Amino acid sequence: MDGFTQGAPIGGVIKALVALLPVIAFLAALVLLDSFKLLSRRSIAQALLAGAAAALVGGQLHGALIDAWLLGPAVLSRYVAPFTEELLKALWIVWIFRHQRVGFLVDAAILGFAVGTGFALVENLEYLRAIAEPRIFLWIARGFGTAVLHGATTAILALISRALTERRPEASFSAFLPGLCAAAGLHSVFNHFLLPPLAETALLLVALTSALILVFERSEQATRSWLGVGLDDELELLESILSGGVLATRIGAYLRSLLARFPAETVADMLCLLRIHLELSIRAKGLLLARESGFAVPVGDDVRANLRELRHLEGAIGRTGLLAVKPILRRSSRDLWQIYKLQEAGSQ
Repeated sequence: MDGFTQGAPIGGVIKALVALLPVIAFLAALVLLDSFKLLSRRSIAQALLAGAAAALVGGQLHGALIDAWLLGPAVLSRYVAPFTEELLKALWIVWIFRHQRVGFLVDAAILGFAVGTGFALVENLEYLRAIAEPRIFLWIARGFGTAVLHGATTAILALISRALTERRPEASFSAFLPGLCAAAGLHSVFNHFLLPPLAETALLLVALTSALILVFERSEQATRSWLGVGLDDELELLESILSGGVLATRIGAYLRSLLARFPAETVADMLCLLRIHLELSIRAKGLLLARESGFAVPVGDDVRANLRELRHLEGAIGRTGLLAVKPILRRSSRDLWQIYKLQEAGSQ
């Protein structure tokens, strides 16, 4: 801490603002930059709370490790805390990915940064409580450096995990290990203070801002491309189902082949399930397009009825039937995410 003792003392309000506001402002900027505004305030609040809980658990864990192993501050800060803290923050990221709560890279970046923000706020509040005579440079480094670092590392973990799970939707928990290693590695390097603290803080801010701008641009391009191509294909397939022409397609041939293994009623339910999936997917894409244009489109009773029928059909078809219909049913992580977004919008 000796490297921060230069400079005039500051009051309690000022040090709190310098310690807490930068990371909050950075998170707010990320939310405002998102053209599609896909994340609800509730999901962001949940991420903040998850990060805060991770910080509380981490504080207790590190205290226990120091008591049991007599770890020095340098060893804890450089080698132990980067892994344990990133692992604790990663737990929420793993949960939302496994429950199809993340659709695009920009969603992953915002939710990851929100988890890190919650962690940083609790950590810096503890510093504010514990340190009675701070100097301005300490709080600049903690507010603009360490706090933003917590958001950045968890955002990196979420971005890498989203990229890997998008390519391999069936991937297990091992898909999160590369992101966790990258986050913990960056955290450890930062805590080694290879550069003066303020220079390290400035470098972090410049690099993070540049990287996130690139991620947002790429994600929005991918979103628009996915909306256009996916919507055209789904409208064409839905029209063929409603007109009865689907029976002459490869999908119809596949459904007829299932009659050898399943009752005709179950195969009919499979076709209904495909139709409802298409209708919900088209409606979800319409919501995204409306949000990009600044319109809030309410979810109607027809969507809620389709969601109820979807759950009923999945139960009637059963696990074996769902596996059989999987080749023609869009159930990638992004398609399942669309249904979640409709459920979330319908509950508001």
